[in-house]
Amino acid sequence: MKGTIVSNDMKWIYEWFDMEATSPRDVMEVLDEANGEEVEVEINSGGGDVFAGSEIYTALKDYQGTIVTKVVGIAASAASVIAMAGDRVLISPTAQIMIHNVWSMARGDYRAMQHEADVLKNYNVTIANAYKLKSGMDEKEILKMMDDETWLNAQQAKEKGFVDEILFDEGNQLVASASYGFVLPPEVVNKVRNYIKPQQQDPVNQNQEPDDDHKQAELYQARLNFLKLKGGVSHEVD
Repeated sequence: MKGTIVSNDMKWIYEWFDMEATSPRDVMEVLDEANGEEVEVEINSGGGDVFAGSEIYTALKDYQGTIVTKVVGIAASAASVIAMAGDRVLISPTAQIMIHNVWSMARGDYRAMQHEADVLKNYNVTIANAYKLKSGMDEKEILKMMDDETWLNAQQAKEKGFVDEILFDEGNQLVASASYGFVLPPEVVNKVRNYIKPQQQDPVNQNQEPDDDHKQAELYQARLNFLKLKGGVSHEVD
């Protein structure tokens, strides 16, 4: 499980940008193939879509066989929730887990803003359930950790019950901080969805070059601008 956690209908856009991403469908296909055998889930993800993360967590918890989740780099935000689904949760001595409050964007008057704040607070409690079930910690303590955006190295994660075992048993090592997952901006997603997808669905145009040079140049420039942005700025939506 690498890269950004995305919904099924967003996965192809990340692939178009050559970005690693994991969707619920990816996980469910593997679980179907495993057919009850033990499954090991390697996680190196900065998180992503909270609903996709919840769907993956639920699928793993519902699986009839044994699930072993292994944090090999970072399990942050939605990915940290997914990590909690393991019957056994392992972590590399050089990996980290990060938990924080759910993020979103909203617009409107003060009533809309208050409504969105209430929704986020409610979903924080929902997310905290995954950490609570795994660690046995008190909900208030977990919510405080989420408020503070808490980073846990391997030793801290084990002490608090987020993981069962530190891989290789190398002792108390400090670990390097990892960056958040990069989530595509909505305007980029919409541009690609509205321009590329119709051509892929039209068999007449599948093997033809786009006849609108201006749109092609615009899309190409958007991709260049995005890649420049990716190199200097990191965003995450949980």
